Amino acid sequence: MARPARGLQDPQLVARFQRCCGLFPGPCAQGDHSHEYIVTNYFYYYLFWISSAVGQEVFYITFLPFSYWNIHPYVARRLIIMWCVVMYIGQVSKDLLKWSRPCSPPVVKLEKRTTAEYGMPSTHAMAATAISFTFVAVTVDQYKYPFELGLMGAFLFSTLVGLSRIYNGMHTVLDVIVGSLISGLLVAVTYPTWDFLDGLMLASPWCPVFYIAVPLLLCYNYPRLDHYSPTRADTTTILGAGAGSMIGDWMSNHYVAKYSAEVVSPLVTAETVLMALLRFLVGVCFLVVTRQMVKSMALRALCSWYKVSVDDPVAKQQTEIEVPYKFITYSCIGLSATVLVPLLHEVLGLS
Repeated sequence: MARPARGLQDPQLVARFQRCCGLFPGPCAQGDHSHEYIVTNYFYYYLFWISSAVGQEVFYITFLPFSYWNIHPYVARRLIIMWCVVMYIGQVSKDLLKWSRPCSPPVVKLEKRTTAEYGMPSTHAMAATAISFTFVAVTVDQYKYPFELGLMGAFLFSTLVGLSRIYNGMHTVLDVIVGSLISGLLVAVTYPTWDFLDGLMLASPWCPVFYIAVPLLLCYNYPRLDHYSPTRADTTTILGAGAGSMIGDWMSNHYVAKYSAEVVSPLVTAETVLMALLRFLVGVCFLVVTRQMVKSMALRALCSWYKVSVDDPVAKQQTEIEVPYKFITYSCIGLSATVLVPLLHEVLGLS
């Protein structure tokens, strides 16, 4: 009989961490592998629930556009590029390595959507590490805050996200550590090239073609599995949003206003905070409406073209439908966030 794995990859370690944080299997969890559980410490439950949302669409469609509208496009571009790079590498690595998530029991799994995905590495940990440390690297000189304070904030943020994935029963300790290390290495290695690539991506007339062709090529040639996994759809979503954002940046730089890399620190007053909040609310509402309209039209058009029902979930999982409808939807969101929403802000006097 094979001996159970020990150490950082051991599901028992995840289960012990869950119990220490006040999460226990419910009456049905041991028998039918359901997601029943009992929470005895709601502080940890909501802390890790909120932290885990960093790797989900609700965070990407709020924080990244917020940084574009209220901080600076220069900062947002770097966050988006590093997010796309690390997430693509992480998602592909999962489906190449094919390391299973922690088994339940003994682990209590709080999520259902991602159970079909493999576990190594944790893309939540990768995204959190890349976004937080990239943000510090880009803004520390511009906003003149202590570098040590920024590092502490980035470390705390990425640690909370990593622990949330262990608490939710979706990853082992090793998955989280490896994901964080990969992202940290990528940020460190690519940092010297950021300014050069930024100027190239804004100036070259071939960039819009590159932003469309390369992500689509990567999505259509994504590693194939013997079962359906949402990793390809999530990867297409991320690359589509990144492509739309970069095309929007290129268009704004060529046809609206030349960007400056200088980030000006605004005075924090009640008026500036209110304006930032209004820009955010108007922008997010516009993006949500854009998402629903484009998603519906793209999905209906593709299903009509391939003569399948728009209500057939299996048909929507096919590559010829899933990739284009995801890419079209989220590239339109990225384009709207970087071109249409700033124009709307100007019209409403919120610039």
